Amino acid sequence: MRIPLRWLGEFVELPDSITPEDVHHSLVSIGLEEEAIHRSEISGPVVVGEVLEFVAEEQSNGKTIRWCQVRVSNEDAPDAPAIRGIVCGAGNFEQGDRVVVALPGSVLPGPFPITSRKTYGHISDGMIASARELGLGDEHDGILLLESLGIDEPVGTDAISLLGLGDVACEVNVTPDRGYALSMRGIAREYHHATGAAFRDPALAITPGEGSGFPVVINDESPVRGVVGCEVFITRAVRGIDPTKPTPAWMVSRLSLAGMRSISLPVDITNYVMLELGQPLHAYDLDRLSGGITVRRARSGEKLTTLDGVERELFAEDLLITDDSGPIGMAGVMGGLSTEITDASTTVLIEAAGFEPVTIQRTQRRHKLPSEASKRFSRGVDPLVAEAAAERAVELLEKYAGGTRDSLGSRVISETAGVMPELALAKNAVADLAGMDVSGDDTRTILLDIGATVVPTENGFLVTPPSWRPDLVDAPGLVEEVARIVGYDTIASVLPTAPPGRGLSAEQKARRRVSHSLAAWGATEVLSYPFVSAQANDTFSLEDVAGGITVANALDLATNRMRVSLIPGLLATAHRNYSRGFTSQALYETGLVFVPGSTDLGTSTIPVGNERPSEKILEELSASIGHQPWSVGALFLGDSTSRSPGLEARSSDVGDALDVVNLIGTALGVTFELASATHPAFHPGRYAQVLWGSSVVGRVGELLPSLARAHDLPERVSVCEIDVDAVLVQSDGAPHIAHPISVFPAATQDVSLVVSDSVSAAELAAALREGAGELMESLHLVDDYRGAGIDEGFKSLTFALRFRSSEGTLTQAEATEAKEAGVALAASRHGATLRA
Repeated sequence: MRIPLRWLGEFVELPDSITPEDVHHSLVSIGLEEEAIHRSEISGPVVVGEVLEFVAEEQSNGKTIRWCQVRVSNEDAPDAPAIRGIVCGAGNFEQGDRVVVALPGSVLPGPFPITSRKTYGHISDGMIASARELGLGDEHDGILLLESLGIDEPVGTDAISLLGLGDVACEVNVTPDRGYALSMRGIAREYHHATGAAFRDPALAITPGEGSGFPVVINDESPVRGVVGCEVFITRAVRGIDPTKPTPAWMVSRLSLAGMRSISLPVDITNYVMLELGQPLHAYDLDRLSGGITVRRARSGEKLTTLDGVERELFAEDLLITDDSGPIGMAGVMGGLSTEITDASTTVLIEAAGFEPVTIQRTQRRHKLPSEASKRFSRGVDPLVAEAAAERAVELLEKYAGGTRDSLGSRVISETAGVMPELALAKNAVADLAGMDVSGDDTRTILLDIGATVVPTENGFLVTPPSWRPDLVDAPGLVEEVARIVGYDTIASVLPTAPPGRGLSAEQKARRRVSHSLAAWGATEVLSYPFVSAQANDTFSLEDVAGGITVANALDLATNRMRVSLIPGLLATAHRNYSRGFTSQALYETGLVFVPGSTDLGTSTIPVGNERPSEKILEELSASIGHQPWSVGALFLGDSTSRSPGLEARSSDVGDALDVVNLIGTALGVTFELASATHPAFHPGRYAQVLWGSSVVGRVGELLPSLARAHDLPERVSVCEIDVDAVLVQSDGAPHIAHPISVFPAATQDVSLVVSDSVSAAELAAALREGAGELMESLHLVDDYRGAGIDEGFKSLTFALRFRSSEGTLTQAEATEAKEAGVALAASRHGATLRA
């Protein structure tokens, strides 16, 4: 919202020395956000001049210019003659006309500095300005004649002040709950709250007129959330206007500073009143209307050509303004082309209505058609200011467009319009919720000042918010009003004392260990959006998820599902960085994945308004959310070791992913096992499930080369993914037990066993470990051989074994006995035989 200071000063007392910075400071102190300062682009000597005489001179290029003698002051001064010679290309003025003259040293919008310069054989000592050159509109066919604006000021008068061009505006950001502040009326009230300056409500200074005889019907058969889409509809007729009359310069200047361009006098007046009072207006050409107006929802197949010339297909939820011919406007968003004001219009019907915010917000989003009107309606407009706004527009049309008010009009106001809920505010609510020491009298004074009705009670107050504050719906909202007007800066900054024995939970510590371990290992942490495509979810899911959870009202329909795996986000990040020249990458990400729930309840059963959902509905909603485990994923491509003197580069492979899986296990205090498996997105034989106990908690492997190429990545891309929450749940918070380190030496042996291809190395290792008992300290697979000397369908697995006792030095015979016990169990369980 841009706030021209002179306009603001009409409704609230401003000090003579006020600066836009001062206004910003005051408004920020009560919760508005400072944005920018907009100053006039005109400076220097710009004055009223009188054309004394001119000579038309035709030039060799076919253009005719006028060599003018213009009086700009009543007497000569040193270096400032009273009569100036000026070259002008326009031909719409006559001798004796009063014009605006920009003298040397001035700067016009552009910026366009004015100097004395030689042109067309003359020294032009200034410039006679057009409306566009002054920033007063788009008119550039001729110079600006002050008589056309009804101005008859003496020669030499400062034109910047005369035309309202010397003002300055400060801009603030208005949050969605403060729609009343999208007007000079609302901003003036806010400045009054911040400074105590006297406030004059412009709406109270207007006595609404009367109008009747124009038929208006509200027929909302499908209200959104049970709220009728229109509760106020005021119309007033004005006849005999001249829409071609120029908009007053001061109004054009104010509209420009407020961020709106001048279009035509009737449209400028409706925009001006909207900015002044916060009530959007619409002007119809009454002669182009067919019958009365009906406000209703759109019907199947209806279309509307809006003022921007676009034909739009309408939706059943759209609220429309219609006449006997059909739709003539999209309520609260944009009017229709069929009834717009043209240069031939003489009779205007002014509409000032109140529309339901949710309906307007949905309509303007659905049609991607934001407007100044929809911005205000979607935040909430004071329903009781509509009559004053319509009357204000009628007054301006009479004064500047030459119109005459007509008795034709309408007044439709529902019984609930402007009726606000009565809220109970406890005596100590401000202290309890805001931590501020504000007396009851001060609380009552502040609430009265914001326009509320306050009735004292034994336990506090009964407060009825004003009609322009639909955001005040409960006691905490009232407390916030008191807090912001007293001043947020008066709230003491007190750091609460942390209770002893607290800190990070075991789960939080474990998650941090995982992330810190991966970063210390050398991987780079990334953060990707949780929104992916249905195809990505189906590609990388471990089970059928039917595309995953669909995001309602997704920003991008191509990525409208919640991720079930971290791998799609890692691939997208890798692709982005690979395309920018990062050919070697080790990335990891931590975060939630979203597994669809067993039900799809949605929000249709949730009660609207202030009613709290029942416990049953809350439980059903919770069950429908689905599981959201905290997971960690990693991706590797390119070289894991860069080439350097004496060292060849080493390409990353699935071994790096396996190292990270073991690293994650170490950080969580567990030892993972692997089970060979297959997945359509992974390379056959280079994919395994990660096991903790008997449960699958993750996966590791190398992507299919074709899938890697589809993401514009090298053919060898390795990934891993672990469900950390599943590991933590199974470990049940049990503390990690540190075993004593034996001081006795170890005995090492190898064993090679031949087993069927169907037996995994993990199964065989488990049998060896179980059979050998406590003496076996560790074992790891060192070779997997399939070839000459081994029957087809079998493989030879070689393990390095290490034995150690905590009671004494093991002999080789003791170690061999333990190994043979393990081999025996492997033979009975898996049919393993010693390789010859």
